[in-house]
Order: sequence, then structure tokens, then C-alpha cells
Amino acid sequence: MRRIRLGLVFIIALIAASSCISNEKIIYLQNLEGNDSIPDGELITYEIPEYKLQYNDIVDVNIQTVDDMIQNGFNNKSTSMAGMNQMGNIASQTGGDLYYTTGYTVDNEGKIRLPIVGEVEVKDKTLEEARIAIEEKLRVYVTSELYVKVKLGGIRYSALGEFRRPGKFVVLQDRMTIFEAIANAGDLTTVAKRSDVLLIRQYPEGTKLHRIDLLDREIVKSPYYFIQPNDQIYVEPMKVRETGTGENTAQSLALIFSGISAMALILNLIK
Repeated sequence: MRRIRLGLVFIIALIAASSCISNEKIIYLQNLEGNDSIPDGELITYEIPEYKLQYNDIVDVNIQTVDDMIQNGFNNKSTSMAGMNQMGNIASQTGGDLYYTTGYTVDNEGKIRLPIVGEVEVKDKTLEEARIAIEEKLRVYVTSELYVKVKLGGIRYSALGEFRRPGKFVVLQDRMTIFEAIANAGDLTTVAKRSDVLLIRQYPEGTKLHRIDLLDREIVKSPYYFIQPNDQIYVEPMKVRETGTGENTAQSLALIFSGISAMALILNLIK
């Protein structure tokens, strides 16, 4: 009986030691051993490659002639700013897409279809190159001065796995870091495996899977620091999720005391 009790105590102690998640596994942007240290306050420079339009992207095209500018002013928009903000709030809350009905989707042939102008090839083009291509098409029909603006219809991405609020998101801005994307999805859970995050990214030639470490400060220098449209971020759980232990010390202690009580009851029954 004494050996049984000692064995039970050993098992409980082992569970207690392995159940807690250390801060080193959940703190972002650490100076990890083996890498050059990046001190706080150091200027980190990086080059952001110009994004090239791909299949399923949505672009917002704004076209104005001189007459439009004279009649409606330089800030002529089809939708009021208040209406845009309201639509943006609805889109962010419901996972809908603000520009799905107002923008132009790049089809599987890499083209968008504009009124009167017809199809314009934009796949593998930067926004500036797409603007030039659209303007050249318009010159056939418009001889006066012309202003064409082409923007991405926001950044849409998916957050899967150990997020507090997983889902599909549309963010109305041109540039977004991976930490902003994570924050927009409610941050990661305590048991999320931050050191091995899977980023699924689309390229003109296909799809690539990248593994990134959110604990490493070096990520700020990587090409994955800024997310791109249609990125998918998947975060796996740590092993602690498999063992069923608590996500923090309080939960772990509660489980341990419950286990001790259960074992004590069993021992009393054995007697």
C-alpha cells in the first residue's frame, strides 16, 4: 500500500511539473539564443515588395474626368464616408466583404471586367501597373483629362486554430503586420504554439506554406512580418492541450487537487 501511495504522489508531482506553461513559450518578440540580439529602440529597416494582383483579389477602381471633378469636387466618391464606415463595421463584425458588391474581382483568367471598357488584364501586375492598363483602355473612349485610382479592396485573411476569435476577416487598410492580424482575431490562446505558426500564402505560380516563430524578434526582418491578401494563419495547440492539463497555474492546481481527492477516495475504498 505504501508503494502505491508513493507511486501516486510521484505521478501527481510529475503532472504538476509539466502542466504549467512557462512565459518563454507565450511572450512575443524575444531575443532568442543563437540569434543576433535586437535591442529595444534599434531602427529595423525592411523592404516591402510591391504586391502583385492575383486570382480572387478584389480591387476598387475610381475613375473621374474633368467634368466629374468640376461638378462634384476632387473628393468625389460614390459612397459617403459615413456610409463607408458603417459598411466597414458591418463587414468586420460579420466576416462579410465590403467591396464584394462594389469592387471588381480578378477572375480565374486574371482579368477584371469594367463597364464599357470590358476586360482588363491585371493578374501579376502591381496596383500602379493595373492603373496604367485601365487608363490605356479608357483612352479609347475618353479624350479629356482622366484620373484613375486603383486600390486593393482591403486585406482579407483567415485565422484558424488557437485564436480567441478565429474566422475570416476583412481589414480596410493597405498594409498590416501579422501581429495586427492576430490582435484583430482576439490574440492567441494560452496554449497556442507561437513558435511554429503556419502561414499559407498565395503566389502567382501557386501556394506555399511557411513556418514562422512569433517568439523570435527576427520575424520583424522577415518577409512574413506583413501579411498579404488571402493569407491564412493556422496555429496549433501545445502538447499541454493533449494531456488535458490547465492553461494556467490556478487551473493546473485545481486539476491536481481534484486528482488527489479522487486518489484518496480510491485508497480509502481499497482499505
